Amino acid sequence: MATGTLDTTAREAVGSACGDVRDAGETDDVDGVRPGLVARPADTAQVAEVLKAAAAHGLTVVPRGRGTKLSWGRPPASADVLLDVSALDQVLDHAAGDLIVVTQAGARLADLQEVVARGGQRLAIDETVPGASIGGTLATNTSGPRRVATGTARDLLIGVTVVRADGVVAKAGGRVVKNVAGYDLGKLLVGSAGTLAVITDATFRLHPLAAAHRWVSIPAPGAVEAHDAVQAVIHGQAVPAAVEVDWADGRGTVSVLLEGRAEGVAGRTASVRDLLGDASTESDDAPAGGATYPWDLGATGDRRASALKLTFALSGLADVLAAATDAGAAVRGSAGAGVAYAALPSGTPLEDVRTAVDRLRRVCTRHGGSLVVVDAPAAVKAGVDVWGPIPALDLMRRVKDQFDPDHRLAPGRYVGGI
Repeated sequence: MATGTLDTTAREAVGSACGDVRDAGETDDVDGVRPGLVARPADTAQVAEVLKAAAAHGLTVVPRGRGTKLSWGRPPASADVLLDVSALDQVLDHAAGDLIVVTQAGARLADLQEVVARGGQRLAIDETVPGASIGGTLATNTSGPRRVATGTARDLLIGVTVVRADGVVAKAGGRVVKNVAGYDLGKLLVGSAGTLAVITDATFRLHPLAAAHRWVSIPAPGAVEAHDAVQAVIHGQAVPAAVEVDWADGRGTVSVLLEGRAEGVAGRTASVRDLLGDASTESDDAPAGGATYPWDLGATGDRRASALKLTFALSGLADVLAAATDAGAAVRGSAGAGVAYAALPSGTPLEDVRTAVDRLRRVCTRHGGSLVVVDAPAAVKAGVDVWGPIPALDLMRRVKDQFDPDHRLAPGRYVGGI
């Protein structure tokens, strides 16, 4: 679906703002919506100029990092300009002594990890989607196994440079972990799907690379057994870096990651194995699937699975896994944090998807959480409630009105048509 043809004056304005501008092609579609132009700025100043030109001509703009999650959320209502920030791909500074890294938004997470690893450090964010950029990771608030110990990107972000919808550059936070006072702009933007502003660089606090690690796993023949294993570890003294569940067809595996000094990891591994019993095993290798989500990340169009994000209180794990079994969904995620991801196979009839979403949403809500349809074929997105109840929707709309009063940034991609 194309969003319309830009007039010559608008095209020339965007072209003057950024030297790298071209007509959009098939690979530039945003969840089925074809932009008019693709602008690939080289720095924050050019991002600002593109947004100023778009504002002057009433153009809508959808930001793109590495394009790994463009089908997440809802399709944009309009996409005149696709703002490709992949050229902003540099790690600007690694202050190893301060455990700080400054990076442009288009840098790949894996590339950043390679840079900071040379100093014996890491950004404690798992790569859940291979090839993802820093900006895309922040925009979608993706997180993996280590959120149990270190939190999410929102917890590690201490500074940002952003460009508002009107082209004004703004900065928030900085290079000192405890320097944020008052309103924290960076945390507000995490998870906003590019609907509030365009992040061009970010500053994170780092963690030392672990000297040793060990995975302890145990088969879970039923939902109650999985729940009991997770509860034993969470309430024990092992201080796990991750507590994962991998689940399909009514059975699965619970896996526990221990990290730290070699002698400490050895002792904590023994402790976890004592908790979990003789059926537990240990390995240096991560479980199959690792931190990635339980759906085919390369699938497009109607071949996409219906991908769900489930949140719930830890006490609700058994009920959630039982409901997933009844719904025919595979589940993988942080059982130790109450955040998991589920997949219904591609080709699942719409009525079956709707039934599964309703059933799982009721269970998650009953246990203090929610269900969001992260990605799905177009027919499924049109036929189910993607977001579910959003208690703070009025507040979120007011925030959108303040940041982007003309609703030109990624319009319609977020909750409530924001």
